[in-house]
Order: sequence, then C-alpha cells, then structure tokens
Amino acid sequence: MDMTALLSDMIDRGASDVFIVAGLPVAWAAGGRQHRLDGPPLMPGDTRRAVEAVYGLASRPMAPFDGSENHDDDFSFAIAGLGRFRVNVFRQRGSLGAVIRVIPFELPSAEAFGIPDEVMACADFTKGLVLVTGPAGSGKSTTLACLIDRLNHGRSGHIVTMEDPIEFVHRHNTCIVTQREVPTDVATYGEALRSAMRQSPDVILLGEMRDRETISTAVTAAETAQLLFSTLHTTGGASSVDRIVDAFAPAQQRQIRLQLAMVLQAVVSQQLVPAIGGGVAPAFEVMVANTAIRNLIREEKTHQIDSVIASSAAEGMMSMDGSLFELVRSGTVTAECALQHANHHEALARRLAAAGL
Repeated sequence: MDMTALLSDMIDRGASDVFIVAGLPVAWAAGGRQHRLDGPPLMPGDTRRAVEAVYGLASRPMAPFDGSENHDDDFSFAIAGLGRFRVNVFRQRGSLGAVIRVIPFELPSAEAFGIPDEVMACADFTKGLVLVTGPAGSGKSTTLACLIDRLNHGRSGHIVTMEDPIEFVHRHNTCIVTQREVPTDVATYGEALRSAMRQSPDVILLGEMRDRETISTAVTAAETAQLLFSTLHTTGGASSVDRIVDAFAPAQQRQIRLQLAMVLQAVVSQQLVPAIGGGVAPAFEVMVANTAIRNLIREEKTHQIDSVIASSAAEGMMSMDGSLFELVRSGTVTAECALQHANHHEALARRLAAAGL
C-alpha cells in the first residue's frame, strides 16, 4: 500500500479521518459521514504493512511498540507539500489497526469553522484558567488553535504548548511559541507543566488535564498570573467544575473549590451537529466566571450554573440550547437534530415551537 498516495487521495476527498482496520476496505470520514473504498477487505497482513508504512513516514521506530505491553501508540507526522497527520495505532483481535486524523498545514480560521465571537473573546484574558470541553472529535483542538493563533498575532510574550501529539504548528509571530510533544519531547503532561513554569511563560496550552496531579499543577499555574488553556471530556460548565472537584479526595475538595472559584475565567463546551445538506456545524456553550458563577462554585451549587448562563448573554455567555436554536433559525440544522443534541429537550422544544420552527 502506497501510504503517501492514499493520504493524498484522502485529502482530495475531504477526509477528516482515515480508518485502516482488518475486515474492511480503507474507510474514511468526511462531513460527518463514513465512506469506503471499493475493493476487498483488508487482511491482517495488509493492515500491518499499512501501519509499518505509517511508522516509516513518521521516521519512527516500530520496534518499541511491537515489544511493549502498550496496546496503542499516538504520534503525529508531516508530509511535505501534503499535510500533517495524527495517528493512533492499536491492536484489535490479534491484528493491527490505525486511525489517521488529517490536519491541514494552514491554521484554522474561526470564521470558516463557525466559532463565534463569544468563544474567541477568551483570548482577551490575561491570566487564569480557560477550559475547552466536549466529547472526542468535537473540534476542541481547532478551537484552541484559533485562540492561540489570535494570541500569537495580538500580543507579545511566550506561549508554551504541551500536546499529545502536536496537531497544528504555530510559527513565531508577535509571540515566541514553544511546542512540546508528550511523550516525544517530555514524558508526561505533569512534567511538561512543571518544566513550563521555569520557562517564563505568559500563555500555556495544556493538551488535557488527565489526573489529579496535573489538575492541581494547572490550577496553581493559573494562580501565578499565567493564562492557561486546557481541555476536559465534559459536556458543560457545571459538569467541568464537578469533574475537577471530584478528582480530589473529599478532604481536599473544599480547597480546590476555593482555588477554582478564584482562577477559572471561562468554560467553552462544544459539540458537532449534523448539518442540513451534509457536513457538521459546531454548537457552543460559553460560561464566563462572573461573580455569580464564582459564588456558586464556592458554595457547591453548580447545579444552578445553567440558569446563570441562560440569563447572562449580556456578559458574553451562551447556552448550548441557545446555540442550537440559532442554528435552527439560520437553517443550518433541523429542529429534530437540534433537539437530539439539546441539554434541556423540553425547554428547547417549547422555544422552537413558539418561534414557529
């Protein structure tokens, strides 16, 4: 299998992800839909040769993965003149498989990806913690790349990113941009974050807050006048706060609530919704940590956060259901699809009916 030719063909087809799995022909996702190449299904030998070709393109030895107990491997690579790719190699039913994410060389545009001004306003913070949350594949990396690019063109300073693996490459502009890949450049997120604190950072991008130690270090970093962006696999501002607090032992939860109430600046939650005519459209919730939100975090009343978000549009907040309503009103998604993705199904249904949508 000529992997370079295959990836070039996938880019021409507008693929976002390429699937190499035994028992199926090469498959790819484009516009939220799955497609398959014509031809016989791949056999285990075929998928192994394809994976070997991917490691070759990445100039990465395969022996450590073959000889380890790890059951998957994550890395990224670039092909000159073609694009960047993020790869997850895994074992399944005794064979090898891979999912390859296609990443264009050009940095994404907020306008092209439908990222609203309320989200991009998060680049205006000078310190504190900003979280971008959502399920896997919801576009968190794209949103963060847009925010970092705006910072890189709008202020001076040192931006340090820690990612697993690096997706979008940022060139130095008005800022110095240092990008470190976990585990290629540094062993863990926690170690990368501790190291970054000694590198005079002004802005830190932490790819994911995976454990209590990393969360604790991130919150401490946000307390020391850095602006820190990170991600969680949660579905809203309230659940993001609860996830962080629940990572700590009960005796520590009061302290982390107080810290979080002080350093949290905003939580952006997003999901991709099937659009009319094909493709997907992003829907967003934006929670800005105003005085009311900070009090709710301190007083363990996170269940009331959704109400504050819904009533605080004037402060730059946006509810997920409000975002879905606007997508329906603009003719981007159907009412039925919006209701399937709503946080409060009945309330959105009443609002759509009142608007005649």
